[in-house]
Amino acid sequence: MKKLTIDDFYKDTAEATQENVDNLLPPGIKKEIGHFNVFSVADLVTRFKADPQTMVYNQREYYKISLIRGKSLVEYADKVIEVEKYALLFATPKIPYRWVPQNEDQKGYFCVFTGDFLLPSKSGGVVLDDLPLFRPGACPVFQISESQADNMVLIYKKMQEEMASTYLYKYDMIRNFLMEMIHNGQKLEPLTTYNYTHNASARISSLFLELLERQFPIASPEQKVSLRTAKDYADQLSVHSNHLNKVLKENTGKTTTEHITNRLIQEAKILLKQTDWNISEIAYSLGFEQLSHFSSFFKKQTQLTPVEIRTEL
Repeated sequence: MKKLTIDDFYKDTAEATQENVDNLLPPGIKKEIGHFNVFSVADLVTRFKADPQTMVYNQREYYKISLIRGKSLVEYADKVIEVEKYALLFATPKIPYRWVPQNEDQKGYFCVFTGDFLLPSKSGGVVLDDLPLFRPGACPVFQISESQADNMVLIYKKMQEEMASTYLYKYDMIRNFLMEMIHNGQKLEPLTTYNYTHNASARISSLFLELLERQFPIASPEQKVSLRTAKDYADQLSVHSNHLNKVLKENTGKTTTEHITNRLIQEAKILLKQTDWNISEIAYSLGFEQLSHFSSFFKKQTQLTPVEIRTEL
């Protein structure tokens, strides 16, 4: 799971809206330390030339604070949160997440900013990751009332007004608005986890299978499988390896190791049959440092050696 950068965010948004990236960037931002921008969901959606895509489940290298107005699900780590009307989402680079709208009536605002935009010297000595709101294990989704949502909208609008202004110290004002938003969030009670365990386990299973398939096909002898063990996959999905194994067994009938083994054997057979690579190259590509280890692994699973498979009619 490669973390998405702020440049990835603008690239993806520009492609979806068919806008020039420069039109999405705030004026004069390159003169600033760090990055900040604010968007209206309604305004952004109108620019989409096709249906807006569900956000990709991934980690981001930037922070994001979203005012959600509409029925949706927020998925983060191994949890699923249900939003009925109004909620605030405080996303941190440490936790993978995505937002999944449940109907077409979606409104709200969101701002994106990098960690260096709120340096301690600029935010009154506050280190962002030391705040309870952004600590690992914290629940980042908070239910709010309609009046609280309206108050948050005012803050977002003030940010937009400052972004469009020529005031020399506008980003200092925006930092103050941003800290006001964060402190308001810290006073709220987080939403409880959506009580639908099957949804969460099915999602983790689906993400695992997608992550497994991303490593294939092997296109050249220089390409190498990077995730080889159950722990490798669990770390990428931010869950414990025992939990990943449990949900896969429940949803697919196979363990994590069985899935990995089956896919490696499938790819090995393809490479042995359809390429002229030597067996050492194939072994390396599949993550085996020693040819003998690959041969033993392959024979244990197929009862045949790699050479026998290659010469088999």
